[in-house]
Amino acid sequence: MSEKPFFVGYLPAPGPLRTFLLTACILLISGLAGAGFLMGAAQDDPGPGAFRFDYGRQTVTGVVEMTPYPVIHVTEGNDRIKPGDSFMMTAGGKSGVDSRAMPLNGQLAQVSGIVLERGDLYMMQLRGGRNGIQAAEGDAPNITPEPQGRWKLAGEICDGKCLAGAMRPGRGLAHKACANLCLLGDVPPIFVSTQPVLGEEFLLVVGPNGTRLPREAYDHVAQFITAEGEITKHGDLLIWEIDVDTIEVTE
Repeated sequence: MSEKPFFVGYLPAPGPLRTFLLTACILLISGLAGAGFLMGAAQDDPGPGAFRFDYGRQTVTGVVEMTPYPVIHVTEGNDRIKPGDSFMMTAGGKSGVDSRAMPLNGQLAQVSGIVLERGDLYMMQLRGGRNGIQAAEGDAPNITPEPQGRWKLAGEICDGKCLAGAMRPGRGLAHKACANLCLLGDVPPIFVSTQPVLGEEFLLVVGPNGTRLPREAYDHVAQFITAEGEITKHGDLLIWEIDVDTIEVTE
């Protein structure tokens, strides 16, 4: 008894049907491509943020300040980073450098790493261990906070590392889960204001009285919000003490 032949693979359709299916596939692919283009065009320009490996490793000396997130106020810079510059610090991956910076709070330290830069937003990803941050000799000047009053701002809470250039665009609802993981790992949070505030677009955002960003605010990360809070200038860095009770989500 002969066996019936068994075929595995593509079975060509009759001529007219094959033409119809091919045309339908082309139209479908074209439609999806067009939709993808429109969705991409509707997204914010990710901007020029990036790891600046082209700058090379940067090493400077300055005063460490826990704001409560680790910031360094540069006292001895180089050709690219000038005395008087203030910037935040982070570690590799989704983690901060709190445990390394805390013992040096208020002291001079030498820091070394790769700069992340987006516009006037700067952050340094430190090298590991003592190569990244260590005590330096000399007397640390006092950093006196300068109150700038209470402000109502509109914009978005982001994690500073991705926003500065670790990812692009590093903001928006598509980035919410990543941003929250970074914030949970002690990466400094940044508020992106829709309008310049005292000449700045990016502010380090913290809780009232210089506490860490309240967990209640995490629910509103990557959303467009308005909120109120006190602004203080530390070196050349603006810090906004957000009042969580005033947060309103806007369209």
